[in-house]
Amino acid sequence: MKIKVSRFRKDALLPTRKTEGSAGWDLRACLDNECIVHPGETKIINTGLNVSIPLGWEIQIRSRSGLATKGIHVLNSPGTIDSDYKGVGEKFEINVIIHNSGSSEFRISNQDRIAQAVVSKIPDVEWIEVDSIEEETNRKGGLGSTGIK
Repeated sequence: MKIKVSRFRKDALLPTRKTEGSAGWDLRACLDNECIVHPGETKIINTGLNVSIPLGWEIQIRSRSGLATKGIHVLNSPGTIDSDYKGVGEKFEINVIIHNSGSSEFRISNQDRIAQAVVSKIPDVEWIEVDSIEEETNRKGGLGSTGIK
């Protein structure tokens, strides 16, 4: 599969994978100045990239596990970039919403790896309305209904 990507900021770097088996492509910050995300704070981080995703596909923006262990998360993880989100420049830039749920400030420098992009196929789904769902399950229902052990 081929996804068109454009670097419209001079320091922007294309997504990369560290290993052949990686599902996620690292996204890097494209910043003029270092950014500090304080505990409890949320910031939008630029990547300097525009993409053109083929119809029927999406890019999911996810937290990097190494950062998540420090309390640094993609806030709406996974964030979705739809195939019709395309255009030139800042208006259609891939941005990453970073939240610091940790107890220490987090510094982001230009070209730091801040998130990962996973390319996913969108299934062709037809929603069928019915009067009720008759299938049974062994779950008790609701949030946390399967317990913790």
